[in-house]
Amino acid sequence: MKRRTTASTTIRLSATAIFTSLVFVATVIFSIYVPHTEGFFNIGETMVYTTALLFGPLVGAFAGGVGSMLADLFLGYPHYAAATLVIKACEGAVVGLLTQRRLKFGSKLQWKVFTVTFGLIAGVSLGTIGSLYYSGSVELYIGFPPPEIPTLNLFVPKEFWYSLGVLVILLISLTGFVLEPEFGWFVFSTLLGGSLMIIGYFLYQQFFLGVLAVAEIPVNIGQMTVGLIVALPIVRAIWRYLPSLKS
Repeated sequence: MKRRTTASTTIRLSATAIFTSLVFVATVIFSIYVPHTEGFFNIGETMVYTTALLFGPLVGAFAGGVGSMLADLFLGYPHYAAATLVIKACEGAVVGLLTQRRLKFGSKLQWKVFTVTFGLIAGVSLGTIGSLYYSGSVELYIGFPPPEIPTLNLFVPKEFWYSLGVLVILLISLTGFVLEPEFGWFVFSTLLGGSLMIIGYFLYQQFFLGVLAVAEIPVNIGQMTVGLIVALPIVRAIWRYLPSLKS
């Protein structure tokens, strides 16, 4: 029993170190600058959610908070570092905790309705925020460390985001009806954790930095929604081959 406990602790510590690094890399390696909003978008939420869903609240909190804070320091935003540590740690903890504590519905039909509802929320959010704030001319930065000039300049039509939103609704609904009725709970968990992140940054920017915090809300909603959409398929694939992580 002692050997098993020691092995489990070693695995968890290794996972914490690895996924903290992955959160850091995901945050700094890919970003989009949208000139007409002067906002930046990154995919760090993808790894925050993946970590929390796979390993629970403690690993999710540490990797999300520390990995994201280190990314802020690396990118030259030290005034955000302390707030990011707290906000992203809370985000990872909430997602991980909710993943382990589901609602109790009496039938699969109720779970299916629940999943479709939150699939609609995710898809509509992606289509709306994407078309309003991430369409038109965008500058894409890919690399480590991030390049000083854009890697690519793209024109993204609004129809791209509308189509992607519809696709998300269909995929989440199909997953709920055919494969896993309780899939909506993981969507709900990430949306709630992401909402906490959005509120946390809004309060910090509004009351501590004195900037126009409301302008960053769409950027953070976009990060949350894309993070959810990318993280959930990754997690489902890992659970399929390593079902012990789901339990």
